[in-house]
Amino acid sequence: QLQLMESGGGLVQPGGSLTLSCRSSGIIFSIYNMAWYRQAPGKKRELVAGITSGGSAIYADFAKGRFTISRDNVASTVYLQMRGLNPEDTAVYYCNQVGPLMEPLTDYWGLGTLVTVSE
Repeated sequence: QLQLMESGGGLVQPGGSLTLSCRSSGIIFSIYNMAWYRQAPGKKRELVAGITSGGSAIYADFAKGRFTISRDNVASTVYLQMRGLNPEDTAVYYCNQVGPLMEPLTDYWGLGTLVTVSE
């Protein structure tokens, strides 16, 4: 059974950096595309970045040039390095296994990790 555990969030000042981690279990991690999503207060969940099983990455426009997604198949973990953070990046960040269009493959979501960008 799929389980996802996100971590690494916290409070950071504008312009700061964070690296999020998401460890998965219950699936053969290496064969799946994985993605990071985020949900800000009062807004819909949106795609931040995705990485294919082969390691190719895609990014939402707001993430390009600031965020980097990577994966470690041995550790069954996907990472999101974020820099140049601004208050608009404040959200709960989630990871999930995704299909070819970076769409979630299940309705299951982990607890997420909260990122707060503020002075």
